[in-house]
Formats: sequence, C-alpha cells, structure tokens
Amino acid sequence: MAVGGAPFLPLFAIMLWVTVGNGLRFGPSYLTISTAATLAGIGATTYFNVYWRENPFMVLTLVATTVMVPAYIYVLLGRLRKAYDAAQDASLSKSRFLAQASHDLRQPIHAISLFTACLRDASLQPKELQMVENIDRSLQSVSRLFKSLLDISTLDSGRVTPKYEKIAIAEVIDDVVRQNYETAQLSGVDLRVVKCSATVEIDRALLTTMVQNIVNNAVKYAAGREILIGCRRRQGRLAVLVYDRGPGISPEHQGKVFEEFYQIRERGDKDVEGVGLGLPIVRRLGRLLDVDVSLYSVPGKGTCVSLGNLPIVHKQAAVAARSVAGQPAVVSGLRVLLVEDDEAVLVATANLLRKWGCEVQAEESIPSQVQPFDLLITDFDLGNGMTGTECIHAMRQLAGHDVPVVVMSGHDEARVRDDLGSPKIPILSKPVRPAELRSVVMANSLKARDARTAT
Repeated sequence: MAVGGAPFLPLFAIMLWVTVGNGLRFGPSYLTISTAATLAGIGATTYFNVYWRENPFMVLTLVATTVMVPAYIYVLLGRLRKAYDAAQDASLSKSRFLAQASHDLRQPIHAISLFTACLRDASLQPKELQMVENIDRSLQSVSRLFKSLLDISTLDSGRVTPKYEKIAIAEVIDDVVRQNYETAQLSGVDLRVVKCSATVEIDRALLTTMVQNIVNNAVKYAAGREILIGCRRRQGRLAVLVYDRGPGISPEHQGKVFEEFYQIRERGDKDVEGVGLGLPIVRRLGRLLDVDVSLYSVPGKGTCVSLGNLPIVHKQAAVAARSVAGQPAVVSGLRVLLVEDDEAVLVATANLLRKWGCEVQAEESIPSQVQPFDLLITDFDLGNGMTGTECIHAMRQLAGHDVPVVVMSGHDEARVRDDLGSPKIPILSKPVRPAELRSVVMANSLKARDARTAT
C-alpha cells in the first residue's frame, strides 16, 4: 500500500481480517496488540506515500474502521467471557449440588439397606420375604443411580487426578465380581472370570469404577445369560474384556451408547433401570487414564466392551475360566469394633454383623477403651471434626498393632483415600450392599483366624 497507492487499497481488507480473525482466536490481548500494529502500518503507509497524504479522509476512514471493528469485537469477547464464566459457575454449582445431595441421601439409604438385610434373615414368611427382596432391589437401583450422579459431578468439577500405582489386575476384577455377585444371582446371570496374574500401573479406584460400570451394564441387559470377564495381551499392553450373551446392540446405536443419558429404547421394550450414565462415565475416565475404550456387538449374539492400552508391569499366563459362585466363608467369632456416628446406621450394621456371628462392640464416637478386636469398621465422618483417619490411628495405638480396617463413606473415594494416606485400606462407598460388606468381613475373618493360629 505504501508503494502502490490506490490500486493496493483492497489489501486493507486482509489487514483487518488478520486483526479480527486472530483476535477472536487468541483473545482480547492479541486483539489489542494487532489493532495497534495495524494503526502503525496505516501511519507508515501515509508517511511514505503521497496519495494517502493527499486523501486524509480516506486515511481517517481506514483508521476509524481499524479502531471501531476491533473495539466492537473486544466488547463481544468480554460478554462471551462473562457468559462462559457464568455457565461454568452454573455447571460447578450443579455438580456441587449433585454431590451434596447424593452424599446426604446415601446415609438413610445405607441404613435402610442394612435393616433390609437384617429382615431377610428374620425367619419371615415367603410373602413377607418377597416384599423385602423387592425393597432391596429398589434400593440397589437407587444406590447405583446415586453413584453415577456422584461420579459425573466429580468428573465435571475437574477434581479427578489419577494416582498411578502397581496393582494386580485380578484384585480389581475380584472386587468387581464381589460387588456384582448378589445382583447377578438375582438376575440369573452366570458371572465367570478368566483369572489373570498380570500387574498393571493404573489408578486402582478409577479402573475399578470403569470395570464395575461395564459389568453392571452387562448384568442389567443380559439377565439369565452368561458374562465372561477376562484379559488379553496386545502388543505388550493389557486389555480387560467383558463379554455378555445378551441381545446385542444394533449398529445405529453403537456409536451413541457412550453419550450421556442415551438409552436404547424401542417401541414396546421393557423398562430398564438407570439413566444412561454408565458407559459415558467409562469413556470419560478412559480419556483421563489414556485407556482405549471400545465396543463390539452383534445383535442377537452379545456384546464385548474392552478397556485396552493398560501398561503391564509384570505378566504371567492366564489360567482357565472359573465360576465365581463360591462357598460363603464363616465369620462366626470375628471380633469387630464398629464406629459410626449415625445411630440408625450403627444399630443396623451392628445387628447385621451379629446375625453373621460376629462379636460387635458398637461406638458412636472414637472410644478411649476397647475390648480386644480383630477388625475395625469405621465411618469416615465421625463428627466434632474427627474422621476415620484419626479413629484408625487411635485404635491401632490401643491395639498395639496395625489391625485390619474397613472404612465406609459417602464421599468421593479419591478424597477419602488421600486423607487416609494408605492404598491398602478398603473403602466401601455408601450405601454399602450387605453382600459387599460381608465379602470384606469374610476376607478379614480368614486373616484373623490365621493370626490367632500363629500366636
């Protein structure tokens, strides 16, 4: 423009496009800098070219355009930023509300679940027992819904940070199997596992959540069928696969099942519990952990969901498939110290443990004196500024050794794990299913018996 004069006036459109376009791309600061640079260019053009000096109104028009258009864009960017911040605040408020509501409602549901388990063992008549079973199934549905809402709200808040550790993949699968065993039995599902002794480096809690959601989905849609959980090595990495012989998923739905709140519903289909958050949570956690989530399904034959790209630390050959329908271990005689500040939950948990044959010392706060005990079961929030962390420390000091511990909480597991500072302490998320609690108690019963035998 400085050399060619009027014929090169259209080049100003390119200058304005660069100024506005890159300002929209990089933000208000760049918009201000590029506007100043364009004004400097107009000034230099006017100084070195006679044509522009002889047409001051043309120069004034260019200057006004250079100032007014970016200024308007600057105002729009400011409004857009405010709208974006307001939307973010609303989203975070929603997430906090969901998390708080989920936490507050978990406690009474947890107590109802335990009381229901006590009723099941109360020698009821078949009709009354069926009513108890129906109540328990409804409670499990609500429990899974709360867990999904809490998982989504935690992910939305951006507070989920993976903590990688070396874990045996078999431990994760066994945990998931124990959590789903009772539901599988009620649904007529034959839940089978191909045992694998490989060790991977991953976040235990997040991987467990992913596998749990997949298996829960399979149990829900493959009632009365077989589900197989196994592992496969792929190019030096491990993949966890969940096969089911359910109805399968049509091709037009396969790309949408990972969308939040999407459910496959055909005309005349039977209602299925849930709100369509299980697989979306799996996909979001997969992105967070760099785990490849894939789905393969054949209508009428079944579905396979794979969690791939798990880094193997140590691997050995997998052994033959086995059924998880094992024998219930005996917990009679296990001495349990139970600490829970909610009276209803305390009574329900103590009654249930006693029905299983445990000797229970129930306390609403951290006790100063205790009878000899083999297992400590404590809530995380104990009131008066005390948590399960302080309770564990105090009780282990009284016991004189690192007594086994189980923590129950309605908070996010990662938050509780951070406070406990130990990856080995089992954390049960409220509402805790009686079968899940029993499996943990059984495992510690065996340890207690071995310890007594050794002494």
